[in-house]
Amino acid sequence: MSSDIAIKVENLSKCYQIYEQPRDRLKQFVMPRLQRGLGKQPKQYYREFWALKDVSFEVKKGETVGIIGRNGSGKSTLLQIICGTLNPTGGSVTTHGRIAALLELGSGFNPDFTGRENVYMNASVLGLSNDEIDQRFDAIAAFADIGEFIEQPVKTYSSGMMVRLAFAVIAHVDADILVIDEALAVGDAFFTQKCMRFLRSFMKIGTVLFVSHDTGAIVNLCSNAILLKEGKSIANGEPKAISELYLTNLYESTQDIEGIKRSNIKDQILENDEAIEYRDIRDSLLNNSSLRNDIEVFKFNAEELSFGTGDAVINSVRILEQSGTPLSWVVGGEYIILEIRFIAKKYIFSPIVGFQFKDRLGQVIFSDNTYLTNLYKPIKVNRGNEAMARFEFRLPVLPTGDYSVAVAIAEGSQENHVQHQWLHDSLIVRVHASAVCYGLVGVPMKHIALNELTSL
Repeated sequence: MSSDIAIKVENLSKCYQIYEQPRDRLKQFVMPRLQRGLGKQPKQYYREFWALKDVSFEVKKGETVGIIGRNGSGKSTLLQIICGTLNPTGGSVTTHGRIAALLELGSGFNPDFTGRENVYMNASVLGLSNDEIDQRFDAIAAFADIGEFIEQPVKTYSSGMMVRLAFAVIAHVDADILVIDEALAVGDAFFTQKCMRFLRSFMKIGTVLFVSHDTGAIVNLCSNAILLKEGKSIANGEPKAISELYLTNLYESTQDIEGIKRSNIKDQILENDEAIEYRDIRDSLLNNSSLRNDIEVFKFNAEELSFGTGDAVINSVRILEQSGTPLSWVVGGEYIILEIRFIAKKYIFSPIVGFQFKDRLGQVIFSDNTYLTNLYKPIKVNRGNEAMARFEFRLPVLPTGDYSVAVAIAEGSQENHVQHQWLHDSLIVRVHASAVCYGLVGVPMKHIALNELTSL
């Protein structure tokens, strides 16, 4: 294996034998031997379930790789095999360096041992000597921050306390590879932030393999991503593209829809030729300031990658000023209207129109939809008719860079709906100048002051 590879997975497979009833297990143990002894073809008393099948990939040292997929796609099985807690049916895994893993909640803990005893047991399994654990125990206890419970049996812990202790151990064992299986979904906000600070510092020097259903976390944390489906690796690449493919597969599998690769509605697109520049607004501090936030708005692109049933098609996405005039330029901090129009290809009851404003990495900066607005009086759109949704808000001040607006039209409720069309990057906006130095967005300040106060 190359010296710059931390994890190499080759043709990895894992098969489980599923027995319909307990006696079939006994039959499988006894009957095939008897049948072979009698010269008969042995009968199989179980069915095979392949949790993984021919999965291959490499993770370079220093990379952060995200693994995403629906429940049952084989993510946890894959991590267990990589960590050595599960044997594969076929294929191989080669790792270079010490691995620290945070898998299922409470895995590796003896419930009858105290927190202190489990710290020593876990850390020793990860390769630390007793002297090394003695030197780090106070730091581990401080990171976990569970107080006197460190001396109590783990079976008395809450799920959050268990994650705190498990993460505290792996954060102090000087691992080369960190494997995390969505365990950070449990726990309070303060501890999650502490874990994220550790993760970001570890990512500068180590290798991370990260499983999550959160596409935002995959895009934000990872340099590469792998999509698993039914035990197979179906895509490996840039996190934003993999997250979009995951979203498409998620809706396809739950709603039996086919991806719409291109929208054939060029004749219905409302052109933006009459758009104006938002540069002549009087009495505006932002527009008269040297710290302008000039944002260029490009035309709606109906041919961007999308998916859905196709029973409703988005034919226009525009940014307007409050008078309704389309804009080709806007200034961060001003009030705007985001207008989304769609055409119903069939009768649509209770449509939901929504949008996501994303940065260049695909992270969602903000989003909203029309569901609550029409919750008690849902509108209906007849076949062939056009409908329009408008969102009026103050556009944040944005750091320099490219952004996109994803839009969608669905039918049903917030929790249970059919996706008619999800258009990933319907509108591109480009920020040319910005007063924002740090953070994802800036807030237009009305007044900033600094004064010396009289001494007490």
